[in-house]
Amino acid sequence: MQGLPDLGLRETRRYFFGRAATGLGAAALASCLDPQLLKAESAAAPQTHGMLPMLHHAPTAKRIIWLFMADGPSQLDLWDYKPGLKDYFDKDLPESVRKGQRLTTMTSGQAKFPCAPSVFKFQQHGESGAHVSELLPHLATCVDDMAIVRSMHTEAINHDPAITFITTGSEFPGRPSLGSWLSYGIGSPNHDLPAFVVLISRLANGGQNQALFSRMWSAGFLPTKHAGVSLRSSGDPVLYLSNPPGVDKDTRREMLDGLGALNQQRLETKGDPEIAARISQYEMAFRMQSSVPELVDVKDEPKSVLDLYGPEVNQPGTFAYNCLLARRLAERGVPFTQVFLRGWDHHGGLPDSIPNLCKGMDQPAAALIKDLKQRGMLDDTLVVWGGEFGRTVYSQGTLTDKNYGRDHHPRNFTMWLAGGGVKGGVVHGETDDFSYNITKNPVHVHDLNATILHTLGINHEKLTFKFQGRDFRLTDIHGNVVKEILS
Repeated sequence: MQGLPDLGLRETRRYFFGRAATGLGAAALASCLDPQLLKAESAAAPQTHGMLPMLHHAPTAKRIIWLFMADGPSQLDLWDYKPGLKDYFDKDLPESVRKGQRLTTMTSGQAKFPCAPSVFKFQQHGESGAHVSELLPHLATCVDDMAIVRSMHTEAINHDPAITFITTGSEFPGRPSLGSWLSYGIGSPNHDLPAFVVLISRLANGGQNQALFSRMWSAGFLPTKHAGVSLRSSGDPVLYLSNPPGVDKDTRREMLDGLGALNQQRLETKGDPEIAARISQYEMAFRMQSSVPELVDVKDEPKSVLDLYGPEVNQPGTFAYNCLLARRLAERGVPFTQVFLRGWDHHGGLPDSIPNLCKGMDQPAAALIKDLKQRGMLDDTLVVWGGEFGRTVYSQGTLTDKNYGRDHHPRNFTMWLAGGGVKGGVVHGETDDFSYNITKNPVHVHDLNATILHTLGINHEKLTFKFQGRDFRLTDIHGNVVKEILS
């Protein structure tokens, strides 16, 4: 464009601030190359490079580890004990309970909706007396450190919109994820690792999985440097992390210096903040060449710690290995780590499949809590466990006394939180006798995200980003902090 149209373009908010920041470009590049150049003579707190000049209130957590059980684990078989269902075996779910609520296309054509009580036994554990399934013997020993929320609910009834909703606050793709909001808002004290790391665990035996898309850890409309970095379980943890044959560290440094100078010239000409993000990410990648290999090498861990996480801990890509990696990331100050474990989509054959999945999940998840606790880190590390929705009380397909499947159920599901200022030994919320509707203390997805941000000292209503003429936030226009589960 030329003339007046070009002038108008340059005077938009984006171009005004982009050009206003141009004079800081050299300083920004210098800080990437050597942060000591811009370091104050004395600092009261470690630099985190976030956008918030100060937190909105005193935080109780410094970092988050979310153990994301993708595909919707069955609350009825793990956490939400309903002994009275035995009397309803194979009986149609009463219409007074379902109330005409929507169904997925997978079960909407069924002539019957037969109730399927869990075939697994439950027992009370800990001083809190929380009921936990026999499938989770290790996590059962941690209930006094947990706030178990049985009254989660969401609007989305299918996997893709539901998991997009809980990770980004919207069913529509394109919004920033929770980890990206945290990176943007508070940054990270670790100069050598990303603020947001994603670990995708390999599918456990008995798992039935849906696809995971990178938009679930995308920066959306935030600067791209705030996107999650997914570490791979084979080859380089990050693509192209190793130098190619014939290229040593000094050569790579010289190349990046030249590339940085070219990008800096472009930044000064165009004022596009994405160019500054590109400069920053190239420098982060260079630093990760040293930090990541040390991070993923768990050989220095004591045998007692490795034994705590279970026999699969030495196998990269397993949930056990990723839980240990999450603790190592937390030690290094990474503010948000999301560990995905897929396979909970049990539309059929649940009694045969879910025990194998729990066997690979239960011990490592409990080990993470215990490991953090024995290191004095659980007090300021919030661990979150849960998926995008729950499962139905009625069976999908044929029901027998030994076999059943469960469809998607957004009306209520169970999650738990531990550490980071959350009360231990708490069971929050109640459901009806069929685990179909919430009867007390509902907790919406936005409420969960508002509470997570609150533990980090962030008022969820004030962490915003202007995009397309509107101030967006993770919790959209909803969300209340669940104060009852906070200490």
